[in-house]
Amino acid sequence: MTLDELDGINPEIAGLARNYFDLMHHQDLELFDHVFHPESVLYGVVDGTLSIRPCAVYRQAMADRKSPASLGNARRDTVVSFDQISPTLALIKMQLEMFGGIMQDYLNIVYLDGQWWVMAKMWEKVGDVEV
Repeated sequence: MTLDELDGINPEIAGLARNYFDLMHHQDLELFDHVFHPESVLYGVVDGTLSIRPCAVYRQAMADRKSPASLGNARRDTVVSFDQISPTLALIKMQLEMFGGIMQDYLNIVYLDGQWWVMAKMWEKVGDVEV
């Protein structure tokens, strides 16, 4: 699914998806504050161990590293799937490339305080970028 197709389904959610892809590529912390709800949590498995990161911890990690844009990483952003469960809850499966890996993210998003937010993110590296 393209972002334009998502825009045809729900333009506000498409806007969040665009902002998410821009955030992940450029690591703009001002944009971070408009994408991730302050109470959001990120989950992944790293070397067989569950990684749980509260929003503030993830934000600091992003602040402390170079962005994929500054490293010259290509952008091949894809919305793999989308399911809007209700007027206030949806799930987006995204794929992007960063730091030499192909990442897939499941974003649980919620509509709160007049906007869509990422409330929970599960992520996994599913492959390596071929050079």
